[in-house]
Amino acid sequence: MSEVSERMRDAFEAVAIDDEGRACRDIPDSVCREEPRNFFVHVGSLSLTKSSDGLIDPKLVLSWLLTELAAPVFFIGLLVPVREAGALLPQMFTASAIRRLPVRKWVWAIGSLVQGLAAATIAVCALTLEGAAAGWAIVIALAVLAIARSACSVSYKDVLGKTVSKSTRGTATGLAGSLAASVTIVYALILISGFVPRMGLVVGGLFVAAAFWLIAATVFSTLHEEPGATEGGENALKTAIRDLQYLTSDEQLRRFIIVRALLTTTALAPPFMIAAASKSGEGGFGGLGYLVLASAGAGLVSAYVWGRLADRSSRKVLLIASVLSMVVLLLTFWSSVTGWLSAPAILPVLLFSIMIAYQGVRLGRSTHLTDMATAETRAAYTALSNTIIGIVLFAGGVFSIVAEVYGVTMVLAVMALMCAAAIPFALALDEVQAE
Repeated sequence: MSEVSERMRDAFEAVAIDDEGRACRDIPDSVCREEPRNFFVHVGSLSLTKSSDGLIDPKLVLSWLLTELAAPVFFIGLLVPVREAGALLPQMFTASAIRRLPVRKWVWAIGSLVQGLAAATIAVCALTLEGAAAGWAIVIALAVLAIARSACSVSYKDVLGKTVSKSTRGTATGLAGSLAASVTIVYALILISGFVPRMGLVVGGLFVAAAFWLIAATVFSTLHEEPGATEGGENALKTAIRDLQYLTSDEQLRRFIIVRALLTTTALAPPFMIAAASKSGEGGFGGLGYLVLASAGAGLVSAYVWGRLADRSSRKVLLIASVLSMVVLLLTFWSSVTGWLSAPAILPVLLFSIMIAYQGVRLGRSTHLTDMATAETRAAYTALSNTIIGIVLFAGGVFSIVAEVYGVTMVLAVMALMCAAAIPFALALDEVQAE
């Protein structure tokens, strides 16, 4: 057992500790001794759930699935808002209940279990239903999955802050993202190959995603987490109203939320980029497999790098991501106006680049919020931030109206301006890793 522990510590130091040999920060000594094992539990659990996210991606996989099942367009339009808003909006109200729990890993484990069951339900519905019935069933199952994910999101950053030191959190999440991207790339390549009928492969991918979530729940339950603070576990509505006061009392939190809200464009932009290419004659990037490949490839090549950089300066990660996304969207706008977007190589490169920026936003915002907050405020800050961003994402539906009235190119221009507006706010953020 001691030999296994020593090998695990050696592997942990090789992967997560830089030349400065930084010691544990912001966690108790008893947890520090368990940090190597905790680190790899986080990496294993997250890589499984992130792989599941790639296999069930509502923007790509579920949209294609509902189309094949002849579900009305109404349901396809509901997928992304239900998934994104459903995962974020409930968090302000669930944070108070989670705070009552001294050990919070079980919230994440149960949430992962429910997500697995919901994914399996979607797969069964795909095999047994068609048309509007399939649309209703899959959207409802996705809503259950999203609500379970909201509980995981609130609890995860708090558990991460209690079980892994400040200097290695971004590395853990970044490494998990890279491993998950590898799984999704293999899936995309099989889709592209045509060796397996696409419907069977998509439904099989849903069942694999369900299994991954169930395994992740089991793995995560083995974390060594010491009991933490339980203050703030009052009535959910009262707590939610009280948490709004952080917006006035913490200027850094306000700036962070503004940056994150403006950079939601990195999540919303891909469908409009594909629509602009389709209008220019590219045909929407050539099919489902290529879309999945571009998204996963960006995660593979950038997530670990973003994570390592975030451990040094999450502020710089958000700043770089803001500049990159602005440049990519401006180039997409220009390519659409000039007709260059119809060239075979242009859209793949642009979509790949915006997904790299998206990975930077995800890693930067997660690490920044975790390191900016204290043990007492981390769950509240996470819930408040995610709830506000959930509202912003839900309101992102207005871009569809703008596209309908003024055209897709106008949407791309507005999104580029939003990314540009995020730059000064990112510059004004504190270097929380230096504290």
